Amino acid sequence: MTRREFCIALIATAFSAAAGTSGVDGLALAQDRESEAISFSREWLRAKARSLSERPYVPPDEKLPAWVPVDWDNYQAIRFRRERSLWAAGDAPFQVRFFHLGLYYKRPVRLHEVSAGLARPIRYVPGMFRFPPGIAGHRGGEPAGFAGFRVHPKENVDLDEVAFLGASYFRATGGEKQYGLSARGLAIDTGLARPEEFPDFREFWLERPAADAASLRIYALLDSPSTTGAYTFDIRTGEKTIMDVEARLFPRCRIERLGIAPMTSMFQCGENDRRRGDDFRPEVHDSDGLAMTTGNGEWIWRPLVNPASLRVNSFFDENPKGFGLLQRDRDFNDYQDDGACYYKRPSLWVEPMGSWGKGAVQLVEIPTDDETFDNIVVYWSPAAAVKPGEEAVFRYRLTWGAQAPVRSGSAGVIATRLGRAGVLGKQEVVQGRKFVVDFKGGRLNTLDKEGQVKPVITTSRGRIAIPAARPLKELGAWRCSFDLVYGGKEPADLRCYLADDKGALTETWLYQWP
Repeated sequence: MTRREFCIALIATAFSAAAGTSGVDGLALAQDRESEAISFSREWLRAKARSLSERPYVPPDEKLPAWVPVDWDNYQAIRFRRERSLWAAGDAPFQVRFFHLGLYYKRPVRLHEVSAGLARPIRYVPGMFRFPPGIAGHRGGEPAGFAGFRVHPKENVDLDEVAFLGASYFRATGGEKQYGLSARGLAIDTGLARPEEFPDFREFWLERPAADAASLRIYALLDSPSTTGAYTFDIRTGEKTIMDVEARLFPRCRIERLGIAPMTSMFQCGENDRRRGDDFRPEVHDSDGLAMTTGNGEWIWRPLVNPASLRVNSFFDENPKGFGLLQRDRDFNDYQDDGACYYKRPSLWVEPMGSWGKGAVQLVEIPTDDETFDNIVVYWSPAAAVKPGEEAVFRYRLTWGAQAPVRSGSAGVIATRLGRAGVLGKQEVVQGRKFVVDFKGGRLNTLDKEGQVKPVITTSRGRIAIPAARPLKELGAWRCSFDLVYGGKEPADLRCYLADDKGALTETWLYQWP
């Protein structure tokens, strides 16, 4: 399966269409015989992943029964029966519903419930689903299986909070209960000249939470030609969805580009990039920038672009404090889209736990004309090679919500705009581009006169002309503007922040032109 197929398959409607209806047949969720229960622990899963890595990779069987729909309409018409939800009959604070195989989801996943240290398989039963009239093969035909699952809060079972579906993709809604960008268990060889590798979560263990539990624990077994992995997710929901993740990797072979804590998003057009903006909507994106807090404490903002060709940027660091894809524009007027609700899309922040050493936050930007295609990928690429036969452990926290869970205290970038270089009103032709960057917050809010603030701007190529910083009283912000005078073909890397005599007032804005 290609990246485009995965990303098209992961749009929000695919997650919302499997809602169930009550009062169908009153059957309880299929429970397996007690004799099939086995002892389960995190160490047991770790040993299973290690053992699997010592054997040749066996790809999953993607052959679906002939009756399983692979067209959009029929697949979307399959409904999970909500009374068949895992833990529907008990006092657990969460319920779990399952996705049916079909459409793009041809690789079955095995599911288990864990209770009191014992794991019991959850068997696929066609009666868990309501099928459209045109699909009758499930009646006595070859059985299908599960493609994934999603989690609902017990107090409002019609709300999605977390979903695992397709390869190692998963998503969460955050406080606004709106899906947006996706995370992945692992990225392998993303952005290279050859096709990337998509590892799969092949098996899940769902631990039954106590009635008063504030979190849900999920275990997953990852498998791919290059590596296996044992994953633990501790999930807390509410105004933010927080996931504490432990990934234990057991490589089968050398991996050229390993992506830890990867996330995938969409950027088609925005205020800084209208190249694909022939649309009545001013902006179309799930995320508008990459934010980073480096190991030495610098806060960085890099606006996203929809490039003319594949673009990969590496931001080298040691022991990063955090990074993420954010949706900072959160006003309906930024998008004028009353269907996709881009202004409600969650941001996703990664906070490493423990020492990650040297490496780089890598940003991959892929050209697209299609807003259902996730064309932005971000991940941490460790400098130290992960060797076959050894175990590599990464722990991190994912926070899904309207804002990043930590703030710098300095002013942040609220807008980036580009236009024709030169002095406004003059017809002179200047080779290059004008940049206008707006900052707001922190000590900058206490300054309101020109001359109090100076722009600090550098470029790797060309020269900077007409630099200026001035208060923007209409927005309670400051505007920095400058021209990059440059006509070369190699990209120019730009860096900008505002300062006064006490030091930096803002986060650092980065950009690459062209």
